[in-house]
Amino acid sequence: MRIALGIEYDGSQYCGWQSQKHTPNTVQAMLEQALSFVADHPVKLICAGRTDTGVHATQQVVHFDTLSQRNDKAWVMGGTTNLPRDICIRWAKVVSDDFHARFSAQSRSYRYLIYNCPVRQALLSTQMTWNYRPLNLEAMQAAANYLVGKHDFSSYRAVACQAKSAVRSVHSMEITKVGDVIALDIKANAFLQHMVRNIVGVLMSIGSGEHPVEWAKEVLDYRDRTKGGVTALPFGLYFVGVEYPKEFEIPMADYKIPVMPYLPV
Repeated sequence: MRIALGIEYDGSQYCGWQSQKHTPNTVQAMLEQALSFVADHPVKLICAGRTDTGVHATQQVVHFDTLSQRNDKAWVMGGTTNLPRDICIRWAKVVSDDFHARFSAQSRSYRYLIYNCPVRQALLSTQMTWNYRPLNLEAMQAAANYLVGKHDFSSYRAVACQAKSAVRSVHSMEITKVGDVIALDIKANAFLQHMVRNIVGVLMSIGSGEHPVEWAKEVLDYRDRTKGGVTALPFGLYFVGVEYPKEFEIPMADYKIPVMPYLPV
């Protein structure tokens, strides 16, 4: 049978989602080890969206195939019991064989948190990115609006990005602020490597007054990463949701980011 899982993790201590030959310290490796113990056979996971080193998730979706007969609670509780404290399984569900965590996804959503204050904070230093310069939200939102729609995001992806096409459709991009915390919520059909962090880097430069609002579109039109802005740090980035066709009945619970409970995902 095929099992889908909802995963939450703090990526601060991990080298990203994907398993790597040179280190066992990845979210995927930890989860596969825990689930293989429950299944009593090796488990290979497929995820909705790979996250980079230091990036978090509140609603990562994965799937795997198994011959083992376990109920949903066994996958959730048994898997989580064998995981580090900064990774947990939120739900489990038997799905049809034509469900695919990556290829069945219709859209993905990220949230980026910026702590905008003259003095940095200590307790949440890996949960938010600190920017000491006052940021103009109106300018940042106006710049973000240029990026909504179907575009070639070559200037906003990592130089090493291996995607065959840089064309992506951004459905929405909204910037809000509560207290000293700014949240950028972005939803798209799919994302390129470092795409959100590069967008945030450009928007923070515009918000601080270093560049005019129109610079966001100029960077887009260059289609050249070397002419883009600085890549923002990974610590404020959260993978917060995936949308699937309704027939799969994938749970999409409204899991809040702990440091921002008053801003719904």
